[in-house]
This record gives sequence, structure tokens and C-alpha cells, in this order.
Amino acid sequence: MIGKLKGIVDGMGEDHAIIDVHGVGYVVQASSRTLQNLNLGEAVVLFIETQVREDAIRLFGFVAEQEREWFKLLQSVQGVGAKVALAILSIMTGGEIATAIGTGDKAMVARAPGVGPKLAQRIVSELKDKSPALTGIDSGLAAFSTSVSTRSAPKPVADAVSALGNLGYPQAHAFAAVSAAVQSLGDEAETSALIRFALKELAR
Repeated sequence: MIGKLKGIVDGMGEDHAIIDVHGVGYVVQASSRTLQNLNLGEAVVLFIETQVREDAIRLFGFVAEQEREWFKLLQSVQGVGAKVALAILSIMTGGEIATAIGTGDKAMVARAPGVGPKLAQRIVSELKDKSPALTGIDSGLAAFSTSVSTRSAPKPVADAVSALGNLGYPQAHAFAAVSAAVQSLGDEAETSALIRFALKELAR
């Protein structure tokens, strides 16, 4: 099994790259996010997930081990194959996936091509207990999102999250930004102050 490749980017395709390792060209499939970080003729190190089938051996490449672990974890969900896992990793970083799962933001996951609402819900539900160990997601953020969802959070906090959602921000991003605002301004902060602080966070 191949676990890592170190070589030169010899070719690029829509969904793959050819990595030349001492004269041998390996076809490595990757997310669009990973492919954007590769340049023809440049040296690269990719962490590899090897999938052996009856009719083919497929290599999937990642710039970080965490991304490879997410690729494997996502496929543990029924209905998620390699193509869908790469589609999710093409639009979200590992941290963003963890935040979406931790805050129950299925809409964020559903933005990936090939992921419908039902599959997004399944991903969020099935991985909620698995992702923290993998990504180190902030447990405080997960608790914060729960308090908002169950309406136990102060009204200004809930209103700030709602306002950011109305502005078009994904729920997971809104939770993270308002959580940061509360930590900085305190539980007694007014809605307007929380929104201003959160917008600055989102603009970073």
C-alpha cells in the first residue's frame, strides 16, 4: 500500500495530478482544493490513500494527513463514496467540516456537489461523535450552538446568530463568530454589539 508520494508534478487534470517519482508517473486523484495548491514542475509531498478494487488500484492524494483522515471518515457514512468525499473536501477544510458537524449545520455540508439534504443530515448525525477526536473541534462552540438551538441562550445572542443567518452567512460560521463575540464582550452584550463584533470576525 502506498501511504505517501514525494515527487514532481508532471501533469494536471480536472480531478487528478500525475506525480513523477524517479521516472514513474503516479495518477493521483484529489480534491479541487488540493489541485489548486499544485503547480507543474514543482516538488510536492502528498499523503496517499490507496483503494484496491478488483478492476483498479486508485490513489487519492492530500496535502495534509488530517485531510486524508477526513476522506476516510466521510466514507464511513452510508452513501458517501470517494467522489462525494472529495467533493466535500473541495469546498470545505477539515476545520470547517468539524464546525459544521459540531453545530449541526447540514446546509453547509449540502453545498457540496452530489450531497442532498438527507445525505447531509446523515453525515452530520453519524459523525458528530467521531469528528471531535479527529479535529479537536472546540467543545465550547458545540455547547454554545446547542444553547442557541434549544433557546436557552440569551435573547441578544440568539438574535445575533439569526441576523447573521439572514445576511447569508452559513449557520456554522454564524455560531463561531457570535461565540467569539460573546467571549470578548461578555454575556450581557447587546445584539447590535455582538453583530458588529461578529461581522469583523467573519471579515478576517
